[in-house]
Amino acid sequence: MKKSAGILMYRRTQSDILVLLVHPGGPFWSKRDEGAWSIPKGEYLEDEPAETAARREFAEEMGHLPDGTLQPLGELRQKGGKHVIAFALEGEFDVSTLRSNLFEIEWPPRSGHFRSFPEVDRAEWFTLSDARRKIIDSQLPFLANLEALGVNSTD
Repeated sequence: MKKSAGILMYRRTQSDILVLLVHPGGPFWSKRDEGAWSIPKGEYLEDEPAETAARREFAEEMGHLPDGTLQPLGELRQKGGKHVIAFALEGEFDVSTLRSNLFEIEWPPRSGHFRSFPEVDRAEWFTLSDARRKIIDSQLPFLANLEALGVNSTD
């Protein structure tokens, strides 16, 4: 069973909570928007702590190692069977500084030509209501779990 760990970064504004989501790079996702975004995440092995993997994957996909205390958001199973564990982290990230790692695939298919694409081609801050439309359906519970932590309170 493949396991991934990721971070749902959030920040507070005077009127709302914003969450940071990423859009997958590569040709398969280039024309998809709503229902295509995700938390920054990636696979890890059983002997690696999920928190460590979440920070590493955030750094690989965003180009920035996040600081701060991670708050568990739970674990879920995506449609493809992968288990994803997520953590909330209050923080700041300037989306204009995005520097994602690359992956290589044969493109176009069966052409014999291999091309490199960024694992993440965009990152954006969304309100929770907008994020519910943008995030892949299987990760919706992470948004609800973030709200359940009380991050939108003004205390």
